[in-house]
Amino acid sequence: MSQTTAPAIHIEGARKAYKPIVGAPSREAVADVSISVAPGTIHGLLGPNGAGKTTTIKMLLGLVRPTAGMFRILGEDSTLPAGRRGVGFMPEQPYFPQHLTAAHALKLYAQLSGVPSSEIAGRTSALLERVGLAGRERSTLSTFSRGMLQRLGIAQALINEPTVVVLDEPASGLDPVGQRDVRNLMLSLRDSGVTVLLSSHQLSEVETVCDEVTILNAGRVAAKGDLDTLLDIEGRTSIRARGLGDSLPSTLAEHAVNVAVSGGVWVFSVADDAVRAAVDAVDDAGGRIEAIAPMRDSLEDYFARLLAETAGEVGAR
Repeated sequence: MSQTTAPAIHIEGARKAYKPIVGAPSREAVADVSISVAPGTIHGLLGPNGAGKTTTIKMLLGLVRPTAGMFRILGEDSTLPAGRRGVGFMPEQPYFPQHLTAAHALKLYAQLSGVPSSEIAGRTSALLERVGLAGRERSTLSTFSRGMLQRLGIAQALINEPTVVVLDEPASGLDPVGQRDVRNLMLSLRDSGVTVLLSSHQLSEVETVCDEVTILNAGRVAAKGDLDTLLDIEGRTSIRARGLGDSLPSTLAEHAVNVAVSGGVWVFSVADDAVRAAVDAVDDAGGRIEAIAPMRDSLEDYFARLLAETAGEVGAR
């Protein structure tokens, strides 16, 4: 992507303060959040409950009036209706009138989105099939499970063929197959050039599909960047080898940590400056190197450690 390419989503200095009772001090749901999302990418928005993720999304989409900040989608002010054309949104808990059928619900949202009448039936049929609800066009929504309503929520977010899609917990209530389907759908959207902003508690989902992430804590940005940079453990390299028998040779054991073995495959890490010695030790022992890569933290471990570190900073403010 060219450095001059404008972001598809740009949030600068977002802040939202509530003052629920006259005379009571205001409460900041969002204190200072800035996010930039490149076109045609999937950007993950992470954070514990109360971190400000949903409030930030609602300010971006004009559903909550911001106290301060700039909000742009495709270069337009997204707090104004004209700035939200070409945007699809699925809230965390989508609600639909229970007496409608799936086809009627999508027709309603298509009409609200300005979809030409001649295209509604075709889009409805294609989307229901795409989200795994083929054949349920005439089913009343009162018969739908939570997972089925989640799938319908994704379909309504795509009914206007948006260029930017905002998904708040899209895999909530879905079984493992449904979660896989949502991941594949997001990847297919990205492949077609659609920008996705994903808010999720499913860290494995985020790690699988996201190009970059922003992690919020207590209404502020705790970390942001591409996952490879965030998760790489500086100064250590992971090595995968087989053919070493029941134990590591002593010349290798003195360098190796985080050692695990399964099915004759050894996985361990060494300091970057010990990689050459480790490779020689495997070769001398008659083993075979299968992979060498920078050592990565799991997103779960990184997330937990980051929140523990930033909790002290928040308490000190």
